[in-house]
Amino acid sequence: MKTPLRNVFGLLLWIPILILICAPVYAQWVKVPTASIPRGPDGKPNLSAPAPRLPDGHPDLSGIWEPNGNKYVLDIAAELKPGDVPFQPWAKALVDQRADGSHSGEDPIANCLPQGVPRINAAPPPWKVIQKSDVIVILYESANTWRQIFLDGRELGNDFPPTFLGYSTGRWDGDTLVVATSGFNGKSWLDQAGKPISDAAHVMERFRRKDFGHMDIQITIDDPKAYTKPWTVIQPVHLLTNTDVMENACENNLDLQHLGGRFGR
Repeated sequence: MKTPLRNVFGLLLWIPILILICAPVYAQWVKVPTASIPRGPDGKPNLSAPAPRLPDGHPDLSGIWEPNGNKYVLDIAAELKPGDVPFQPWAKALVDQRADGSHSGEDPIANCLPQGVPRINAAPPPWKVIQKSDVIVILYESANTWRQIFLDGRELGNDFPPTFLGYSTGRWDGDTLVVATSGFNGKSWLDQAGKPISDAAHVMERFRRKDFGHMDIQITIDDPKAYTKPWTVIQPVHLLTNTDVMENACENNLDLQHLGGRFGR
């Protein structure tokens, strides 16, 4: 089995444009079972077939997913009108300060740190969903990052270490997986443009698998420290049927010395 040519990130850099590293074609595995993939008369995967379901009746979100392009990792608000992001004054000033790329070395991913939620869903490397009734695990190829979404009713307590990806719990609303995430450390950027997210943020994601090969993620950011009111974006992703996630370690970061900002100098 060969993976398609795809963009993989070693780093997300403003230099001033996104630098993409194009991966070669690899034959990761052979003799891979494909019986679960619906196919059309031509033998090709039928990505418009109905979404699969688990025995409990819920949609099965399992698979290898990839964003539809890079624009949301560049600008999470790419589909919004200018002025639709309700910045607090300090947050708007910070984004304006970062706009010329002189602070690109302060981007967490440029320092081999996790991209955080929800940005990591928009990063070009694919991610793998492993679904069980009580937990969903997402394996992100980007910087070998993983995430757990607990469906067993647990709640986040008060004694937790803040993290880049926060802590996620989920529930089903019909055929939509609703994921609530909090417990952030406030060090992430929402996108490469440098939109901030604070430690007070609550992120709500609604994963809806529309058919076999397509899924929408509706993201609502409620962060009273950085934004005056909650705001929402929708990011589409698509299924990859002939590949798997690969190791993608962040190492030998020789570009960092050329980037501006506190960490890049």
